[in-house]
Amino acid sequence: MNNLVFSSAVLGGSIVAGFVGSLTGLGGGVVIVPLLTIAFGVNIRYAIGASLVSVIATSSGAASAYVRDGFSNVRIGMMLEIATAAGALGGAALAAHVPTSKLAMLLGVVLIGSVFAPSHKEQAAGAQASGSKSLAARLGLEGVYPSPQGEIAYAPRRIPFGFGMMGVAGVLSGLLGIGSGAVKVLAMDLAMALPFKVSTTTSNFMIGVTAAASAGIYLHRGYIDPALAMPVTLGVIAGSFTGAMLLKNADVHRLRTFFRAVVFVLGIEMIWNGWKGAL
Repeated sequence: MNNLVFSSAVLGGSIVAGFVGSLTGLGGGVVIVPLLTIAFGVNIRYAIGASLVSVIATSSGAASAYVRDGFSNVRIGMMLEIATAAGALGGAALAAHVPTSKLAMLLGVVLIGSVFAPSHKEQAAGAQASGSKSLAARLGLEGVYPSPQGEIAYAPRRIPFGFGMMGVAGVLSGLLGIGSGAVKVLAMDLAMALPFKVSTTTSNFMIGVTAAASAGIYLHRGYIDPALAMPVTLGVIAGSFTGAMLLKNADVHRLRTFFRAVVFVLGIEMIWNGWKGAL
């Protein structure tokens, strides 16, 4: 396969990856790593390096549009990023002492189980957020997001529980070298009862911060190849902007169904990779 055909094929796959990552809040790496390693035979270290660049591109591309349109809650994202960053540091410290293959299988089981977990109902347009004495109100985490029916008010619940889940997501990220976007979305959607569109868009905002630190390490070790990262980045940006435009009017039920389908496939992939690593 010559370089032009290879780059064109990677570009096309990256557009799909950016589209999926933008709509689900998982980041394009969910598709990029298996695409590059399985379909194109790229060394997994270079695939992860390109994936990290693509995650940053997804966050920079889609998140900017989501913040502008009023979907992402920046205050919630920055608060939860504290737990994620602290967890990632702890996970990185444990990485040399914990068998990651078993953790990968455990994460896969958790992700598959989360697919069948009941989700909270979205608030109706114009619904009031929590009372003025709630923790969300005191921290200024309440917000509104646009919908075809008008602006919808919301307030996060069970904030300490969600903060703890973000710490777990960070530990998994540090141990397994993944963005843990699925855990982040689940924490905000199921634990904190945020509207699904707010969960996915805020996750897109957060994953770029987490990936930037890891990308620096991979760049230092020489695992980011510009010839590979460039078509990946361009494709992911194009796909993420397309996803951002479609999300504005997307049906929440169909969006959540799409997310769960992607998470189910991701769970199977984690179990499979963990099982192979344990052999």
